[in-house]
Amino acid sequence: MATAPPRDSVPSVRGSVTAPASPTARGSVDVNLVVVVHGGGASNISADRKERVREVMAKAATEGYNILKAGGSAVDAVEGAVVILENDPEFNAGCGSVLNEKGDIEMDASIMDGKDLSSGAVSAVRCIENPVKLARLVMEKTPHCFLTAHGAEKFAADVGMPQIPVEKLITERSKKHLEKEKLDKGGQKPDCPKNMGTVGAVALDCKGNLAYATSTGGIVNKMVGRVGDSPCIGAGGYADNDLGAVSTTGHGESILKVNLARLALFHVEQGKTVDEAAELALNYMKSKLKGLGGLILVNKTGDWVAKWTSTSMPWAAVKNGKLQAGIDLCETRTSDLK
Repeated sequence: MATAPPRDSVPSVRGSVTAPASPTARGSVDVNLVVVVHGGGASNISADRKERVREVMAKAATEGYNILKAGGSAVDAVEGAVVILENDPEFNAGCGSVLNEKGDIEMDASIMDGKDLSSGAVSAVRCIENPVKLARLVMEKTPHCFLTAHGAEKFAADVGMPQIPVEKLITERSKKHLEKEKLDKGGQKPDCPKNMGTVGAVALDCKGNLAYATSTGGIVNKMVGRVGDSPCIGAGGYADNDLGAVSTTGHGESILKVNLARLALFHVEQGKTVDEAAELALNYMKSKLKGLGGLILVNKTGDWVAKWTSTSMPWAAVKNGKLQAGIDLCETRTSDLK
């Protein structure tokens, strides 16, 4: 496992939010329930989109938390939260996925149960409304961890998952984004903030089980068949009840090269706080590869962090009935769940 250089030799992260202190009172049924979601590392989000993005992020985190309060598992919670984000065209996942060089959609997703390291992933799927649901079925209904393209879609048909015309997943915004990107020769660089859209969630349930889920449409104008970090266990995410759960976002090739999610948990394993672990992992990727990105991490005691080196990263978290959310540097909005 690669180790990070000393902290004083690497550039600092751009944005960071950590969990508030847990209450000391005992008896609260919510004290161990945590859900954190992200909407992808990004360049500046336009003012006309920010309120909508905040609204959907809060909705996703609340959905995951309510699943936990109703007795659902961490896996149920991260799947439910990510489905909310896949169903909203504001995000680069599901119906908001960006297009490849041929103007087509190829989506990736993964999910992992920290209880026994069960995991499932799909890549380059086209006609699936919610790739995260298919990834979970791979985890639970096959002896494999990863299915791709036609094989994944055949499996979806075999288990009765509805497939929809790919045209229903392609938005006018995605088409315009592709047209613009074809004119920009620098869009694939690791430090280009325009190509970092992903969604993800991590959760801790009342039984102490952890899980993550990550979903994406990938990089706009990517080569046909390109697979990034999001469906790759250890890069796009990781969950282990002994350590924590992580979902990542950013330049996929850089994340793959440093195995970002597992790298962050390596630092947790070495006794670092969640904040320190996230900072070390992200700064290592930035110093080694110039790769920008972000991650969310929750450990086995419910401490969490959202941290990024990209320009911004929409995020939301619910713990102890308190909803926190933000997009930009030094922005945190806190409210009680309704």
